[in-house]
This record gives sequence, structure tokens and C-alpha cells, in this order.
Amino acid sequence: MQPTDCRALLTGASGGIGLALAYRLASEGAHLLLVGRRLEPLQTLLQRFPQNVQLVQADIATRSGRDALVAAAQNFGGLNCLINAAGVNRFGLLDQQDEQQIAELIGLNVTATLQLTQRLLPLLRAQRRALVINVGSTFGAIGYPGFAAYCASKFALRGFSEALRRELADTHVRVLYFAPRATRTSMNAPSVVAMNDELGVAMDDPQQVAEELLDTIRREREERHLGWPERLFVRLNGLLPRVVDQALRKQLPIIQRFARHKP
Repeated sequence: MQPTDCRALLTGASGGIGLALAYRLASEGAHLLLVGRRLEPLQTLLQRFPQNVQLVQADIATRSGRDALVAAAQNFGGLNCLINAAGVNRFGLLDQQDEQQIAELIGLNVTATLQLTQRLLPLLRAQRRALVINVGSTFGAIGYPGFAAYCASKFALRGFSEALRRELADTHVRVLYFAPRATRTSMNAPSVVAMNDELGVAMDDPQQVAEELLDTIRREREERHLGWPERLFVRLNGLLPRVVDQALRKQLPIIQRFARHKP
């Protein structure tokens, strides 16, 4: 799908990859319904592209927030693209997190995303061509120490994408799964950045990731993982998980040190 043909609802638009993608799409002529719990970061974008951008302040983790988005989408004049980019991440060993933190992470990354997609599917199916793009992570294919709950949520999102793609195979709606590697956004705490620096883990700029995501939308690539050697590890983890076990076992003391002594 070309950006000029795109009428998209984008969640998580107020920061990180979502904000970078909103700028790229708007600059290419897409019409955007941008969703965020905070709208201040989006005001400059609205002023720059007033004909292409509408803002909706909503929390997709609430029923009232999803109701507001369905109403806004119905008044948008047609919706042929849903980009699920909202999400949270928490770094820490599982026994450091409480039940509420885990519930909130799964609630936003998985439950709310599935619920919003379900609510918007009738609008998407009414179009001659439509896309659902779920923004996942390398950690949706590789379980990584210190990110157990986050990995669980992204594994779920990848499975949801695969199942929904097959469920909608006889319709005009295509489902894409896009998996960045580590990205320099506020989602990653300073301790994560410091740990990645020590481990030699590359972190991409959100603008670079947004460019790759835009290319994925253009080409309608069903599943895409970014980065090298991350793509290799994704393949290895599927075929020879014990090899990945051994590699991550060597990193474990460093991961534990940063997880237990966060600055």
C-alpha cells in the first residue's frame, strides 16, 4: 500500500517508533488518525500537516478509550490501515515485578491490542484493500532474560498476527507483523541502554526503524525482522534453541547485574 492511499489509525503515536512513523507517513501524503494518551508531542506534527492529521486522546486499555477510537474512525471517512504500535516494556527479573505491573504490561501489549483490532475489523473489511500492522519485537521470537513478561506479550502478538492472517485469508484484509530489534526510545530505561552497550547490542534510531516500517507497508511484507545478527538468532532459536540457550547463558551474569542494580 502506498502512503498516499493510506488512511490509517496509529496507536502509540506520541513517542518512539510511533511518532517517527507518523512524521514519515504524513510527509508521504498519508491521512492519519493519531492516538496517544498524551497529545502534546503531536502538536508540532498537527501544525505541520493540518490537512493530513487528526488527533485522538485515548487510552486503548480502557473500554471508553476504545469506544472513542471506534467513533473517531467511523467519522474519519474510511479506514484502510490499522497500525498497532502502542506498548510498554519493563526491564527486570520476574521476581522483581509485582502482579499489577505484569497485568498492565500484558493488558496493553496484548489484550487491548486484540480488543481494538476486533472492534475495527468491520471498518477495515468494508474497504477494497486494508492492512493490519502489528509492531512486535525481536523478543517476540527470542525469549530473553530480564524481559520475561515483555517477551510473553510479543510472542502473543506474533501468534495473534499469524492466526489472524490465516483467519482473514479469504478477505481483502492483510495482516503484517513487523519486529524491530532494540531501539533508542524512552521505552528502554537507562539501565537497558547501559547493559546493551556493555554487551555490544546494537540499538537503532526510531527514524531508521520508521523508514523500514514504511517500506514494509509499501511492500506488504507479511513478517519482517530487523537487524543482524538478530535475524540469524531468530532463525537459530526456531531450529536450534539450545545454541541460543548457551549464548545467552554467557550473558546472564551481566543481565542479572544490571537488573538487580538499576541506576
